[in-house]
Amino acid sequence: MDGRFSGSRRLWLVRRLLLGAAVVLLVSVLVFAATQVLPGDPARAVLGHDATPESVAALRAELGLDRPLISQYLAWLGHIVTGDLGQSLVTREPVAALIGDRTINSAVLVVISAAIVVPLSVFVGALAGRRRDRKFDKAMLVVTLGLTALPEAIIALLLVILFSTSVLRLLPGTVLLGPGQNPLGQPAQLVLPVAALVLGVLPYLSRLVRGSVIDVYESEYVRIARLKGVPERVVLRRHVLSNALVPAIQGTALALAYLTGGVVVVEQVFNYPGLGTTLVDAVNNRDFPVIQMVCLVFAACYVIFNLLGDVLTVYVTPRLRTAGQ
Repeated sequence: MDGRFSGSRRLWLVRRLLLGAAVVLLVSVLVFAATQVLPGDPARAVLGHDATPESVAALRAELGLDRPLISQYLAWLGHIVTGDLGQSLVTREPVAALIGDRTINSAVLVVISAAIVVPLSVFVGALAGRRRDRKFDKAMLVVTLGLTALPEAIIALLLVILFSTSVLRLLPGTVLLGPGQNPLGQPAQLVLPVAALVLGVLPYLSRLVRGSVIDVYESEYVRIARLKGVPERVVLRRHVLSNALVPAIQGTALALAYLTGGVVVVEQVFNYPGLGTTLVDAVNNRDFPVIQMVCLVFAACYVIFNLLGDVLTVYVTPRLRTAGQ
């Protein structure tokens, strides 16, 4: 029995992996198509406006831009599968080397933000759900609603105004990191970018946890536990938090995906050398290989986070864990 169910879970995992790979493949098609409709000629952007038509045509031929689009896409995809991420059209540097350090920088930002916002959201949401309609709950709803109405760029700018200008001047408003420099070596420079990401995700995740906690508190088994005289601490720990965990896991997966996408705006505001600023610079310079690779990294992160959320949901839910699919 257990072996059969274990086998079905493995089959489900394989299906989810294949589905994730299909999503990334579809994103690669969309990203490739989107880069082709960007205004401007990448060859002319590299050579400058004074370049002769002959030199532009020669560079287009060298880069393979004169071939049919389907041939360009298949060649690009084949190179990625073999580990060749291509070469930047602007710097002529391998894309892997160009985005390597910046991927680490963005990952540092996302991991630190997630390590703060996930437990904080669970604590705030659970406390608000336990004290429903009391002062803390009402204050939490007002604050989170206000934060939800603010785009990340506005939150980041407000943080800069409050803590990096004439108001307080406590923290640096821009991040100054050289190539290959460890961002953790300058922790003060990370405070405001991390705070902007945390404040952008906290309202969504804490309200999700609050709603889940309220739903569990209103369930029949919690009422029975209370009628039996089970202490409120035990009810919260054994019944409420454990059953509110599934929505929190799914919400955390989406929050991580949101953080990964949110670094584009936050990095631009704080001049943080990560994938977000790399993407913006590549779009401005029509650097197609860099644009395509950064977008694929973001898509892969989104798929991985959602897959991990689904796997953890199955693991912590007995009904799903033992269901023969």
